[in-house]
Amino acid sequence: MSLLNADKDLPVIDDLLNLFLQDVPLLDVRAPVEFFEGAFPCSTNLPLMDDADRVAIGTRYKQQGQDAAIELGLQRVSGEIKAARVAAWQQFAERHPDGVLYCFRGGLRSRTSQQWLYEQTDIRYPRVHGGYKAMRRFLLEQLETLPHLLQPIILSGRTGSGKTRFLRAFTQQIDLEACANHRGSAFGTQPTPQPPQIGFENTLTIQLLRKFHQGQTALLFEDESRTIGSLHLPDTFFETLRTAPLVLMQVPNEERVEISYQEYVVDNTASFIAVHGGDTEAGFAAFSAYLLGSLAKVQRRLGGVRYQQAREMMERALQQQARDQSTTAHYDWVRFILLDYYDPMYDYQISKKQDRLVFTGSPAEVREYLNAQGIH
Repeated sequence: MSLLNADKDLPVIDDLLNLFLQDVPLLDVRAPVEFFEGAFPCSTNLPLMDDADRVAIGTRYKQQGQDAAIELGLQRVSGEIKAARVAAWQQFAERHPDGVLYCFRGGLRSRTSQQWLYEQTDIRYPRVHGGYKAMRRFLLEQLETLPHLLQPIILSGRTGSGKTRFLRAFTQQIDLEACANHRGSAFGTQPTPQPPQIGFENTLTIQLLRKFHQGQTALLFEDESRTIGSLHLPDTFFETLRTAPLVLMQVPNEERVEISYQEYVVDNTASFIAVHGGDTEAGFAAFSAYLLGSLAKVQRRLGGVRYQQAREMMERALQQQARDQSTTAHYDWVRFILLDYYDPMYDYQISKKQDRLVFTGSPAEVREYLNAQGIH
């Protein structure tokens, strides 16, 4: 079976920019472990080979060369296994007739998948020239260039000011915390895991590309440190943000407490339960572990006495919630953490950014200021 030449009349595309600008559905035929290490937002993993196949065939390739590796691949992916994989690709192609497929380098795996799909279904599905590696290289090049073309404004404010909700009301913005699936603080862990670093960078760069090609170079970003949870902002991008003009949104303390209580207690309780399939007991156990674990992360900075105070408040609130589903006792530790821990830390951080501060005001005043700067 000649896998190297039979694909010569099947479509190949190399317009990587429009792949990302147009949300083209992407069929990733790499092994699951490769997909997990880094993928694109619009991609679906329907592999030609599973992880064990990849290891075995890769070993055969190194020891005996390409022909022997192809032979082993045809043995391992044959019969019902082959039929099932072609059927999965067919379903994807029929759902997404405008999509494309790719492997790591745009080589044998994607050409084989493309050929098998055509032979079994007559679907001429395009593959990406250069595959994932070319797409990733393209995005890395854009990630180095695009930050220099932006006119960013940074939205700052004390913890609990509702900055993320405020940010999302604008079109000209990128929500870095959404890209990272993390709220950016010690309590910012989400019920679902963060993406790998490569996936985060891919998502961020694609959003930057789209904004730039929509003519949106003036963009609003939330004030973030270099790291968001376990992820880090790429160097060139971070350096652009850390020198950008800063606007400070001021929100009364009690409103901040209410926002934090809603997001970190009420919303998170519901999210953990949802992630556990609606199982209230399992979801609440995970929520409790999340809260106590988040508090433990700031134990050293809080100091022994304040940490113990906060932990006792949190444990009492969790016990009450377990008894009768009431969450009002959580207000105590939320207020304590905001005012006694986060506020002094924020005051110190903002004191080092005074040279960048261009406006301070209420949410309504900040909105009016940003609109005047061309951010809507």
